[in-house]
Amino acid sequence: MPKLLPLIAAVLAFAACSQPAPQDADTMERWQGVSFFDLEARTLEGEAYPLQQFAGRPVLVVNVASKCGYTPQYEGLQQLHQDYGERGLVVVGFPCNQFLSQEPGTPEQIRAFCDENYGVSFALMEKVEVLDGDAQSPIYGLLGTRTGQLPAWNFAKYLVAADGETVTFFGTKVAPDDPELVGAIEASLR
Repeated sequence: MPKLLPLIAAVLAFAACSQPAPQDADTMERWQGVSFFDLEARTLEGEAYPLQQFAGRPVLVVNVASKCGYTPQYEGLQQLHQDYGERGLVVVGFPCNQFLSQEPGTPEQIRAFCDENYGVSFALMEKVEVLDGDAQSPIYGLLGTRTGQLPAWNFAKYLVAADGETVTFFGTKVAPDDPELVGAIEASLR
């Protein structure tokens, strides 16, 4: 039975597809007055990637993984990038290995997998931690504070509005072609 406890916990977390983000006074104060576009990431290749370059454009942020049952969502994310990129949408993938170690690869392995299997041409960042804790990516700290939700599994999505302040959370089960997500993207491009 003890061996089943981690699996049961993972299944319960997955069923929820999001978990509450800290909303205590210290956390809220930390992110007060900070825009998504004030932050910086690093590419899969380790280069600085200032989000300021996308100020005024909507950004779809997704925690991705190569060995997940939802990995085929890469195809839909690539399609969103192709369909809406010229109109201003930015799609950014953040590999994450926190959910049953489903992204164990090196940056080179992740890039090769995405290129060979899905023709990914949207931005892929370095591997990050999305869950609350000392190693959490500041990007996910901000997104969690804005929405009150953190991913409970791979392929959770945050649509950051062009103002860098308004953020909408979409859980793992919301596919890239889901009408609710597509509608929100289209509305953000007007």
